[in-house]
Amino acid sequence: MTVTLADVAARARVSPATVSRVLNGNYPVAASTRERVLRAVDDLDYVLNGPASSLAAATSDLVGILVNDIADPFFGIMAGAAQTEIGGPGDGSGRAGGEKLAVVCNTGGSPERELTYLTLLQRQRAAAVVLTGGAVEDPAHQAAMAAKLAKLADAGTRVVLCGRPPLPESEAVVAALAFDNRGGGRRLTDHLVSLGHRRIGYVAGPVERTTTRHRLEGHHEALRAAGLGGDEERLTVHGPYDRRSGYDATLELLRREPEVTAIVAANDTVALGACAAVRDRGLRIPEDVSVAGFDDLPFSVDAVPALTTVRLPLFEAGARAGRLAMGKETPPPGGIATITAELMVRGSTAPPRK
Repeated sequence: MTVTLADVAARARVSPATVSRVLNGNYPVAASTRERVLRAVDDLDYVLNGPASSLAAATSDLVGILVNDIADPFFGIMAGAAQTEIGGPGDGSGRAGGEKLAVVCNTGGSPERELTYLTLLQRQRAAAVVLTGGAVEDPAHQAAMAAKLAKLADAGTRVVLCGRPPLPESEAVVAALAFDNRGGGRRLTDHLVSLGHRRIGYVAGPVERTTTRHRLEGHHEALRAAGLGGDEERLTVHGPYDRRSGYDATLELLRREPEVTAIVAANDTVALGACAAVRDRGLRIPEDVSVAGFDDLPFSVDAVPALTTVRLPLFEAGARAGRLAMGKETPPPGGIATITAELMVRGSTAPPRK
């Protein structure tokens, strides 16, 4: 049943005119009244028709791309590739044809902000939404996400996940392009084990993220297969996906276990911090300690020595997500595609084979 402006007014105990003033923002309204109206809008999941009011079932020319951090190349590359497919190419005349306006929404890794942006995109009747990167593994948030995405899909919004596993029991998603983080993590640690490393530290990402868990599971699988399991918890330090985390966590790992000969980082940015910490301890890379990353971001090959890492085809995945969002490409069978991760062996890993 469609929620009306009158329903919101009744819930907020104000007149429909007051609701209209709050939503249009063109008339002063008391802060307490405004808060009551906005709470009623959220509670009832009211959708403002906006520019498409004359076509109640129509979507707009807007497409939302949700990222954790646009300054992180991992998200920037995917968002840029998706935006290219969504926004063009035009005919060179300056007129809008079949293109859409792609808006990048930076959540800062906040689950609450993620839901807020989805609500705002719902109110604008977005034609499509692309969600990038790992998901938060919290049952309450997952349930809220499933409900929100179902609302979007019911209104005609195409929902695409890029670099994110599918939501359990959700049929709202057109396609989920999931990276093989688990397989990539296993191949990376297998490589280190094959070189003769036996004491391998791991700088992991935030505990609550699917990407963190899957990469760490691959690492543990490789250790157990090599008979090196049992000490994983002591040799793992969690933190944000940033350089500072890599630096601090690596110092902690070297303090806990001075015999560590290799460190696997949650991503390439974290790996740069790990490299700095190793050098600040007076150790050489890779002669004393090998360092490996994940993602194969553009700077990885220019690090000194170049980073051994796991390559994720970020640009290709983002472009494909953009095409799926625009209906330019047929969704994969079952709506799910697993994207292979490729091991890139470079100079930051080698010893100690004895």
